[in-house]
Amino acid sequence: MQITGAQLIIECLIEQGVDRVFGYPGGQVIPLYDALYMNRDRIKHILTAHEQGASHAADGYARSSGKVGVCIATSGPGATNLVTGLATAYMDSSPVVAITGNVPVTLLGRDSFQEVDITGVTMPITKHNYIVKDKNELAATLREAFKIAKEGRPGPVLVDIPKNIQQDLIEYERVEIEPVKRSTSRLRDDDIEKAINLISLSERPMCYIGGGVIRSDASAELVEFIDRIDAPVCSSLMALGAVPSFNPRFTGMVGMHGTKVSNLMVNSCDLLIVIGARFSDRVISKGSTFATQARILQLDIDPAEFDKNIISDSHVVGDIKEILTILNSRLEKREHKDWMDRVQDAKRRFPMKVTLESKRPREILKALDDVLSTEKDAFVATEVGQHQMWAAQYLKHNKPRHFLTSGGLGTMGFGTGAAIGAQIANPEARVVNVAGDGSFRMNCNELATIARYKLPVVILVFNNHCLGMVRQWQNLFFQKHYSETTLDTPLDWVMLANAYGVKGMRLKADDDAEAILKSAFELNEGVVVDCEIPIDDKVLPMVAPGASINDMMGFIDNEGN
Repeated sequence: MQITGAQLIIECLIEQGVDRVFGYPGGQVIPLYDALYMNRDRIKHILTAHEQGASHAADGYARSSGKVGVCIATSGPGATNLVTGLATAYMDSSPVVAITGNVPVTLLGRDSFQEVDITGVTMPITKHNYIVKDKNELAATLREAFKIAKEGRPGPVLVDIPKNIQQDLIEYERVEIEPVKRSTSRLRDDDIEKAINLISLSERPMCYIGGGVIRSDASAELVEFIDRIDAPVCSSLMALGAVPSFNPRFTGMVGMHGTKVSNLMVNSCDLLIVIGARFSDRVISKGSTFATQARILQLDIDPAEFDKNIISDSHVVGDIKEILTILNSRLEKREHKDWMDRVQDAKRRFPMKVTLESKRPREILKALDDVLSTEKDAFVATEVGQHQMWAAQYLKHNKPRHFLTSGGLGTMGFGTGAAIGAQIANPEARVVNVAGDGSFRMNCNELATIARYKLPVVILVFNNHCLGMVRQWQNLFFQKHYSETTLDTPLDWVMLANAYGVKGMRLKADDDAEAILKSAFELNEGVVVDCEIPIDDKVLPMVAPGASINDMMGFIDNEGN
């Protein structure tokens, strides 16, 4: 059967089970958008306000559903507007396929109108990318792109398709897509035995988990593992929800804005088992003082992460779910009563209590937790900054894939797009974006998308009229030189929301947060809540840059020491 390249793209997407795509049309993808129009009963297209919003929405769709997110953009500026979203997905291992148009093959390399070498631009921030110059390679390329995005360590893949390839007639035959198998090819029994030996010899084991646990859907296996070896567990930002917050073994985040308990236990354990985590600088801080009493056992799907930032004593390469399943089947149940008593004592002594400098944000997030507790299912996305860390610290995270945040790249502007993607992927769930006024300035145009599709996304804008995290650093480390961080433009978020056709509400400093948030959710429509907070509220505790994670400022000691 011969069909156009544009129609073939649609058929290949349907082969992959894709029924939602995000994008923005332009000259070099008009044939593809014509095919989308003709197949609108088979694939729903979500028109975002900006291509960056489409890339973040595809990412949020992927993170919340476990499926591949798809975004579409035209050539030139349309394609380059995807770059930040692709880099965000790459740093956080999120499976996204980006399809871009380009000028016809005969015009490539001639500085044609809206031509850019997008494969060259995105080479460092994608798992792989392609430009299709032979129409007979289009179907195979698209199928391979999805396979690469999903297999092993997930990540974004870009496929650049010149306009003439979209218009040409191409022979098409449907293919049944086989599920991507979990990565076990490098999993060696010798490595498993070394891991079992290290765990068996340990008296003070500690687990440090990262986003790889969630990406491999290994939360159940992880909980069984920590129970089996009788160990506490701390988390990177990306792994929040992999172990429920209420689990007594969970000590909270580790690192710069982690808990005192997590940081203390990492530096007190005799074995640190690192599971799907990459030793980010925001976790280890001063590497020479990190986990100095411990042997390091690292479990990861990507061998490039071994010995990159911290040297490990042993490692196992493979899919986290598969590794933990094997370990759980072979390990004898252990007991470390003295060690676990020590952990519980530290949790009592150093609780994650609010300081005076974060009281109001904590009150708002506590109210949000209470309101969401009545929902059957709820997802929280964030932008990047103080509000992001407060949400990580104070919200309860009890399910994997329900806390969507930009970790590796730290992308201001991520949250609203991600919330849109999560709402599209989970139409019956409640979706909240916790934003700061600085970050929300970067993507508030996506309110048009929320209004257009009548998405019941609730956005909390933590409004301190400044770039809060940068101001916090200026306050603590730069002699209070508040250079260009005060946002004193007379911007009214309620009026702006109303202008887009979205409900705007105010939450003033003395208002009852729970009452107002409850009324916002009861509307069951898109809502922006302008949440007034003090300008100098801080994210605490905190490790100063370059300091040991033992040296935290701003924590509360119940014994007053």
